[in-house]
Order: sequence, then C-alpha cells, then structure tokens
Amino acid sequence: MNITDVAVLVIDMQQDFLSPASPLFVAGGPAMVPSLQRALKAARSANESIIHVMRRHRATGIDVDQSRRALFAETGGFLVAGTPGAEELPQLAPAPWDFIVVKTRWSAFFATDLDALLRRLGTDRLILTGVQTPNCIRATANDALSLDYATTVLSDATASQTDEIQLSNLRDMAAMGVEIITVSQFEQSLGL
Repeated sequence: MNITDVAVLVIDMQQDFLSPASPLFVAGGPAMVPSLQRALKAARSANESIIHVMRRHRATGIDVDQSRRALFAETGGFLVAGTPGAEELPQLAPAPWDFIVVKTRWSAFFATDLDALLRRLGTDRLILTGVQTPNCIRATANDALSLDYATTVLSDATASQTDEIQLSNLRDMAAMGVEIITVSQFEQSLGL
C-alpha cells in the first residue's frame, strides 16, 4: 500500500455521464478528459494515491436517490452495475494499484468507506476531478472540508453542463475555502 498525503479523486467519469445519448450526459465532460489524463499522469509520476469514485445502482433502482427515481424509471435505468454505462472511460481506467469507491449519492463520502480509506492512507489533501462540478464535486468538497481535509479542485479537470455553471460553482467553492487550481499548477505543486 502506498502511503501518501495527497489523494486524487476521479469522480463519476463513467459512460452514462459522458455519452451524449445518456440522460445524465454532462456537456462539458468529454472536452476535459485530456486534462484529467494529464492530472492522473502527474499523480502517478509522484506516487500519489488515486481513487476512482463511481456511482452504481441496482437494476431495480431501489438505491437511486429520490431526485432521480422518476428519470431512472422513465429511461429504463442508468449507471446500473455491470452495464456499459456504469463503466469508466477506458482511457481513465483504474491502474491495478488504484482504489475504487462505489457510491449511490452525490458525495463520495456519503455511506461509503472513503474517509476510512483516506485515513488509512495518511491522506490530508484531496484533489478533486471529474463530473459534475455543481453536484458530486461540490458535495464531495463540502464533506471533505467538514472532515478537515485540505481540498483542491482542478478547474480544468472538472466539468459542468455549461461554462457559466462551472465558473459559478468554482467561485462558490473558493469562497468556502476550497483551493481552485489548474492541472498545470497541480503538476508544478508536485515538482513536475
């Protein structure tokens, strides 16, 4: 096990969030994939922990959050465990030594073992990447701050439906104490 003080969270970079045919498609998601790939390459070069956080649901939808139950029923489901839509993009697939956390809600911390894993790894700084910024990124950032993790969001390795939504949420999180930096700044912070 690699003990590091920094962990990069790759949140919800799954087919159902990144495919235009999906009802959950995040319009800004596909364009930021190359930046996220750079961030992962930098983290691996510095031997930092990488944790892939993926939303997965049962085929029945019993574990789908209240706000999405109707959509789940209307569309025949999404992010169902074992289906292509629940899989991460191949170019972002976890390395054998990466960690995977499965969630059913917005925050990567809610009803998961993420906090226990981070404490075991000795992590005190989180780098948040993925989709979508006003939902799962922001909910995870809120919980991370509440749990006393130094929290950073990579502005060009996260995405929203529109640039306006992205910038508004980044400003709000910065006002809460979340550090907002670019992938280039992250690489520099690792001495790369």
